[in-house]
Amino acid sequence: MHCLSLRLPNKMNDLFAELVSGDDERAENAIPAIVDLGAAAIPTLLDLSRSPDSDSRWWAIRALAASPHTQTSDLIPFLSDATPEVRAAAALALSHHPGDEALPALTQTLRDSDPLTAGLAANALVKIGKAAVPNLIEAAQDGEAGIRILALRALSELRDHRAIPVMMKCIQEESAVLQYWAQLGLERLGLDMVYIKP
Repeated sequence: MHCLSLRLPNKMNDLFAELVSGDDERAENAIPAIVDLGAAAIPTLLDLSRSPDSDSRWWAIRALAASPHTQTSDLIPFLSDATPEVRAAAALALSHHPGDEALPALTQTLRDSDPLTAGLAANALVKIGKAAVPNLIEAAQDGEAGIRILALRALSELRDHRAIPVMMKCIQEESAVLQYWAQLGLERLGLDMVYIKP
């Protein structure tokens, strides 16, 4: 393939050719062997992730997600890919490689037009942990309903006392979904009580 370096050993060439073969089963089967190549596989995967073909980009990110040698910073740019499936793959990959440097991009991705991508971004923010709490509190206060729900769900999983005020506020909301995640979050923090609107 023209996008693969001719300097790669034949075995590596074959594995990367399988990854972008267009056959999902062959591609999936190639991933463990690509991961076994270690850090040596990362430059070629990054090259493939910049392919004009969205399917090749998706599989490259899928393989990057599986590799322990992938850096968080390798994945962040793909949250703004033109293709929703690639953005979703990047958000999922960041759940496997969470890092504080992804906080701004993941928080912005809560607003993604693709609901799957937005939900996976919320999951990745949970994986980052306590450092994500201020961003999530802001999103739970200021975002549209869908964004607020994702942020509140993430906060309920993180169980951080800093989220109590926004959860108390959301208990009073008209949205049953916001109320649900707010009450669950408070219960997970040990504040198991019945809330009645005045």
